[in-house]
Amino acid sequence: MPVFKLRINGKDYQADVAADTPILWVLRDHLGLVGTKYGCGIAQCGACTIHVDGDPVRSCTLPVAAIESSAITTIEGLSENGDHPVQKAWEQADVPQCGYCQAGQIMTAAALLKRTPKPSDQEISDAMNGNICRCCAYHRIHDAVKLASTLK
Repeated sequence: MPVFKLRINGKDYQADVAADTPILWVLRDHLGLVGTKYGCGIAQCGACTIHVDGDPVRSCTLPVAAIESSAITTIEGLSENGDHPVQKAWEQADVPQCGYCQAGQIMTAAALLKRTPKPSDQEISDAMNGNICRCCAYHRIHDAVKLASTLK
């Protein structure tokens, strides 16, 4: 098996895994970064969203070989102290219920706000549309993204 050199959350890692191993399982099972969640396994629910070179991607279907030279950010690397504006807004808006989808929701929202610092309601809806929340906290998620756009 090849050894993949990965840059995750600003740190260098190595993973001795098959080239087609989804990065989700490299993160969780091989590197102990368990904040990224498994939801559906077919890149439809968004629970596994990470950033690859700043873009939100679904990690459950993305093979490790496809991103070896990329900068990867997981929920653990979004902010050192949980003080990213999206994380602060999530808390202020009391978004989490079960919490399972929250890492993916937060990563999607953070990528949106990086691209579009002051998104419209429609831009928020469009960006967050692909992330499923089984608890149906969609209104609070939307409100938190809007709030995060006003925080520093």
